[in-house]
Amino acid sequence: MPDDHSPSLPNGQPPGTTRENADGDHDDAGQAGGSDEARRSSAEAARNEAEQFRQLAEEAREVRDQHRGGLEAVRQEREHLREVGETTRVAGESARAAVDEARQAALDAVNATADSLQTTLDGMQVVEEMRRTLRDLRDVNKLDSN
Repeated sequence: MPDDHSPSLPNGQPPGTTRENADGDHDDAGQAGGSDEARRSSAEAARNEAEQFRQLAEEAREVRDQHRGGLEAVRQEREHLREVGETTRVAGESARAAVDEARQAALDAVNATADSLQTTLDGMQVVEEMRRTLRDLRDVNKLDSN
């Protein structure tokens, strides 16, 4: 039983089912096909854009890895320089201790030389005193003989 509120065509078909309307539906299908093509094109563009983003992300990861590698090389070089600095510091302390020992040895040698020279001088003064005494004795003996 047809609904009194729904319009019907003279042949009893509901609107949109006539031949004219079928051609209109075909046009809609053509537009839908164009819309599908636009959707496919848009999807392809989105895939291309996603691929570009993926490539950019990969390049960014490679750059990040290179930076990490560079930072690791800098860290290792800094550690190496720290070790070299520590070795240099220890060597400097050893050299300073050796210089102190050498300075003390030189000071001891100078003191020993000064002591030796003083002893030699004392000996020479004794010899000189003995000569004077012998001269005085000789002079006294000469006078006694005259």
